[in-house]
Amino acid sequence: MHTLVLYGCAVAVVVPGSRLVIDQLGDQQVGPGRLLAALWRRPVPRAAAVLVGVMTAMAVVQTVVPGVMPHLERAPHGPWWRVVTALLVQTSGWGQLAFNLAALAVVAPVAERRLGAVWMPVVFLLSGVAAHVVSTVGWSVHGGGDSVGICGLVGALATSYALRGRQRQLRLLSVLVPAAGVVLCLMENNHGIGVMTGVVLGAAFALVAEGSRERAVAV
Repeated sequence: MHTLVLYGCAVAVVVPGSRLVIDQLGDQQVGPGRLLAALWRRPVPRAAAVLVGVMTAMAVVQTVVPGVMPHLERAPHGPWWRVVTALLVQTSGWGQLAFNLAALAVVAPVAERRLGAVWMPVVFLLSGVAAHVVSTVGWSVHGGGDSVGICGLVGALATSYALRGRQRQLRLLSVLVPAAGVVLCLMENNHGIGVMTGVVLGAAFALVAEGSRERAVAV
């Protein structure tokens, strides 16, 4: 049952996330290669490019020098900065490494185009750090990975779209993401912390953007 609930939560995050990606492309149905080309079209989202570049470089580092991972992953009695560096290493093997890089290459440019070059990395960092802090306190004291930051980006995208999106059906579908985040938190899965941190930041972004739009109209 535990595994089924986890898979259900994954579906509740991935399906709306995929629809948000397609919406960013104007509802175009394209293959994987053309999808990446469309997401990384000009003007290239530079913050996303830097983030993907850093994570790709770290993937090479941990592959060539696997001994670096124990020095960067989260640890209960390690220095505080490990909750940050834990985002840089994927400690669960090649599957995690490949999936997270692919997910980041898709989600990061979409998040930057919707949230902006400042909000996107802030959401990624704060969501990831919050998840690793909670894990270090007791949920899962050892490990690392940036999927929690990616979940934060999906949470922020879903919430900002639910509040300000143009398609009613997709706005309703986006509500599944915070619902999955709550369930994951109840299961003490750190991806739930990532999602919910992103949800809060996405709501803040939507409110700030709405306030800026109203001031611009008033002027």
